[in-house]
Amino acid sequence: MPKLNAQQSNTLSSLTSTSLSAGLTGQGLLPKITLKQLAIFVSIYQTGSTSAASEQLHLSQSAVSSALSELEERLTMPLFERIGRRLHKNENAHAIYTQAQAILGQCSALEQYHSYQAGRIHLGASTTIGNNVMPSLIQQLYTQMPDAQVTAFIGNTQDVVDQVEQLTVDLGLVEGKPRATDTKVIEQRAWRTDKLVVFAKKDSQWLAGMQPTLIQNQTDNADSQHYVYQVTPEQLSGLPLLVREPGSGTRQVIDEQLLQFIPQANVMMAVQQSEAVRNMVKADIGIGCLSQYVIDSELKQGSLVAIEVEGIDLQRVWWAIWHKDSFKSKLWQHFATQLGI
Repeated sequence: MPKLNAQQSNTLSSLTSTSLSAGLTGQGLLPKITLKQLAIFVSIYQTGSTSAASEQLHLSQSAVSSALSELEERLTMPLFERIGRRLHKNENAHAIYTQAQAILGQCSALEQYHSYQAGRIHLGASTTIGNNVMPSLIQQLYTQMPDAQVTAFIGNTQDVVDQVEQLTVDLGLVEGKPRATDTKVIEQRAWRTDKLVVFAKKDSQWLAGMQPTLIQNQTDNADSQHYVYQVTPEQLSGLPLLVREPGSGTRQVIDEQLLQFIPQANVMMAVQQSEAVRNMVKADIGIGCLSQYVIDSELKQGSLVAIEVEGIDLQRVWWAIWHKDSFKSKLWQHFATQLGI
């Protein structure tokens, strides 16, 4: 015969306010059966006495006896025959025991589900963040909380916003600022800054005749240098430009901080993935514009070269977003603290 486990005993014995309806009469709702009463009854049924049940549940014997009497009164039937100080199960007890075990088992499953969910977090990230920054964030989270269960969704900014709105992503990291209509249900917090870089293949046909400037970088460990081409907006407008697709955070910045100053820009192609833009530029199909995180290693190696556009600043803010009504578990709060939000 199954035993009442410690989790059921300790947790359910404290649920004095949780109850189940015992039925209806012409007078209205009957007094209610509590989960605590059911847990006490199960313990008495299994141990055979109120004294043993009180020890198992860490309750006084009078509290156990009182709960049993209340349960019998509310069921309007006796469950035990009292002969001296001994309790003998009657014919009603087994049927009630079976139902009580089922109810307590379901409650235990609910508690375990809550604990399971509290150790999970579903993160979302737009593609630049998801491919270049998210892995280190998740690794740091696992280092601090090895038992955390993390799943990740990666799409463009609008895809992540949509997932947050639908409460399928607990916390999203995006490159574009959510639209005004999104903020009705979404909280947003500035998280990190980034810079977009216009770039081309080294010795690109599109830069023929232009002279680069040698830039010397001083770091803590060593000096490095790289070439930067400087162009005017008018010069850039004559070059074929490869950009991200509408809905991406990168495209939002390109539209708002670059293309509005170059109305005659030659947007050759809109591409869905940053890596595809980078590889097309490497093939010298056109000029690209992506986050510094995506092309940093190629710029340092010299296979790609940066292009500075006179008078145009492509700095941007990355945003952390979440649904206003989402449940913020301890794991959620820990990750938010890790992000500095």
